[in-house]
Amino acid sequence: MALLSKWHVHAVDYAKQAMENENISVEVVWDEIHERGIEWGTELGVRFEEDLEKVLSDSSIDGVIITNPTSDHTSIMVEAAKHGKHIFTEKVLALTVEECDEILSEVEKADVEFMISLPRLVEEYYLYAQEVVDKGWLGQLSTIRCRVAHNGAVSTELHPGGWLPQHFYDREKTGGGALIDLGAHPIYLTNRLAGPPKALTARMQSVFNPDVDDQSIVFVEYDSGILGVLETSFVSAGSPFQLQVYGTEGTLLIEQNEVRIKSVQFNSEDWVVPEELPVPLPMPMEQWVASIEHGQAPTITKEDALELTLVNQAAIISNEEERRVELKQIRR
Repeated sequence: MALLSKWHVHAVDYAKQAMENENISVEVVWDEIHERGIEWGTELGVRFEEDLEKVLSDSSIDGVIITNPTSDHTSIMVEAAKHGKHIFTEKVLALTVEECDEILSEVEKADVEFMISLPRLVEEYYLYAQEVVDKGWLGQLSTIRCRVAHNGAVSTELHPGGWLPQHFYDREKTGGGALIDLGAHPIYLTNRLAGPPKALTARMQSVFNPDVDDQSIVFVEYDSGILGVLETSFVSAGSPFQLQVYGTEGTLLIEQNEVRIKSVQFNSEDWVVPEELPVPLPMPMEQWVASIEHGQAPTITKEDALELTLVNQAAIISNEEERRVELKQIRR
């Protein structure tokens, strides 16, 4: 494998996962900032190559792990697919649905394996939530609320500009702020539980960084009739992860690692804490390797990636034009 860019904060995590995976050999590092790439390669004990074309043309490289700026995803992934490289990418896939279509079309033509890192879809709490929904324990679902937030943009003595890298506020490279990055998690989790999104209204606020949103809320209407309230923030200290699923016959509340459910179908009117949760699925990178080596279909899909960008793209339009956006206006 080749590591492409240390731009994203999770690049270090993916490099670690790759180097700890017995089926992966990291052979080369490339970075759009040469000095950063040289330093990273030295740190990992891997050679640095300044010419991306040479990396993609190297027949000994089977795949690429992409953590470069989001604005460059389309051009790099399209070229990687054309060179027959398997693709693992950090979220989001691209800034628009049209770009996603272009990438996925090349992936399909090249018959390479694709994986986008949506790690909360393999976690035990999501798998339990999906099980609860599938078994109908909450009756007809009405509302889902999901919040993922941290204080990465808040100034501290140790980090005067916040602990997130300053390039995370470069709109040209990122395509946005809190919603397109951290807000991805509420989006893809709720999409899975509620089904295809139909329309939305978004409010994206800049607190400390005027070029991008520091905190955002998206109100989503789904084809299923479910309403979604998706919340994210870079300016919220001590905010726990929350996933709340409400229905006509019960409620599921997940906060951090605490899970409890109440249902009229149970023999109790009290909150019930499940005795055990489902076993987590393999991490996205493990699933990617299994698809390459054994043709095993991953549980994280291209549709997950596409629907994530769809909601992000519509949210930007909604915020900028201060209106409700129907997603059929964006979908082809």
